[in-house]
Amino acid sequence: MSTLDIGQQAPDFTVDTTQGTLSLSDLLAASPRGVVVYFYPKASTPGCTKEACDFRDSLASLTGAGYSVIGVSADSMAALERFAEKQSLTFPLASDPDHEVLEAYGAWGEKKNYGRTYVGIIRSTVVVAPDGTVALAQYNVKATGHVARLRKALGID
Repeated sequence: MSTLDIGQQAPDFTVDTTQGTLSLSDLLAASPRGVVVYFYPKASTPGCTKEACDFRDSLASLTGAGYSVIGVSADSMAALERFAEKQSLTFPLASDPDHEVLEAYGAWGEKKNYGRTYVGIIRSTVVVAPDGTVALAQYNVKATGHVARLRKALGID
């Protein structure tokens, strides 16, 4: 797994989402300050639900500051649509079952949980600047409090 560094060109992507097919280029064109791309392990699990609801609850301030948000996981579109509906998520959730975007962004790799080592999705957030470069890259983030820390790092609070 190779993580992204600040200043590096962010890999472009086109993905199926709960709001249709979207590309990073499309999102950047509509976002004066950039795009928050966050990667989470599995829809409808406690940590991922907490994080998604935090993004939902902070969405107005993020979009008001000029950012758009997209969540990416390996879940099926059906699972993402149920998750978005149940939690009233109004930002797009992308399905990446082949891990192409996850791997390109360094969010797929070796993890340790309760002493067990396995390969999976690393909870991460990458903020892509309007010029397509990485403005912020955070890996192995904790679900609880992550959005508040991100808002502070972006100077929104």
